[in-house]
Amino acid sequence: MAVKWTGGHYSSVLCLDANKEGLVASGGEEGDLIIWSPEGNQVGQIEFQGFDDVTCVRFSPTCPNKLYASHGEIISILDVRSFTGSTEDFHVNEEEVNCLSLNETENLLASADDSGTIKILDLVNKRVSRSLRKHSNICSSVAFRPHRPQSLLSCGLDMQVMLWNLQKARPLWMVNLQEQEDKQEEEQEEETVKIGEPEQASSQLSNPALAHSLSVASCGRVFSCGAEDGKIRIFRVLGVTCEQELGFKGHTLGVSQVYFLPDSYLLLSGGNDGKVKLWDVSSKVERKQRNPVKFTYRKKPKTPTYPKPKEKENVLETNEPPPCTDFLPKLTLEHGDKVNWLSYSKMKGSGKILIADQSSSISVYPLSGF
Repeated sequence: MAVKWTGGHYSSVLCLDANKEGLVASGGEEGDLIIWSPEGNQVGQIEFQGFDDVTCVRFSPTCPNKLYASHGEIISILDVRSFTGSTEDFHVNEEEVNCLSLNETENLLASADDSGTIKILDLVNKRVSRSLRKHSNICSSVAFRPHRPQSLLSCGLDMQVMLWNLQKARPLWMVNLQEQEDKQEEEQEEETVKIGEPEQASSQLSNPALAHSLSVASCGRVFSCGAEDGKIRIFRVLGVTCEQELGFKGHTLGVSQVYFLPDSYLLLSGGNDGKVKLWDVSSKVERKQRNPVKFTYRKKPKTPTYPKPKEKENVLETNEPPPCTDFLPKLTLEHGDKVNWLSYSKMKGSGKILIADQSSSISVYPLSGF
């Protein structure tokens, strides 16, 4: 049963984040930004001038009292101890900012906007150090990789997922999720013909694989992407490239949010179908983490790697057709409303799932036993 935090926002809550002390920040439509205590009490509230939607909030990884918030094209820095206004503002993006990410050392901040541009803000020198312009549509999510302060992931409504090294202006690796999906379907059809099974015409139409959300596991080598086709994809970073380890139908409608829990391979997903699910992907990724050779070879010849991807593709083919029968969630919450944002916090020693949806309240679900 969810506990509802109410009385702060007057319209939809768009984004959430929690710091290590259990404080929660929520941003909403028309410029509302609220700080909540672990008990769900409102301890601070401001309304940004211009009434632009607060689209993303991020607590500092080094200072729990510092908060970053994007509203319109502006990025503001605030101190939650004296929550009367911003201490600093940056106007570096040309269009509305959708997502912010800070690296662990907090010297760099990435901001993704509606033009598809990612601005890299040098917080020490207070200037833009890079402008990454490879997405051809809205860039919906960016995420720095833990333990790698110069490594960034991004995804967007152009269906592209990209891996960046910030010392370069072009991505090291990129994949089009829709093209990848079409290729897998063609391979499945060819395999069906090869083994002599009758072909079955599919009457089910799927949404395009617009990429909405990214989350990186604490190890920094595994990340997840949620897309409009209802699928959740798990990738592994291998040096300067990435491989898809797993892909499965997680929701009947678009996956709006994915979120790896700290120090684990437990993954939360939220969808437009009003459901929130918890997945354990450890069995799919941990067996390959134990092989150090795979991570030490930077220029491994392609030929010896062919047999292993064949096995991996078989796993993917097994998981592709909906419903997914051999990979099931550990927990399903029938939340009932389209999920705008997911977060997680430990409050008084107990894990809590935080959900923002189309309403003006925040839903808090207990998470125990994981």
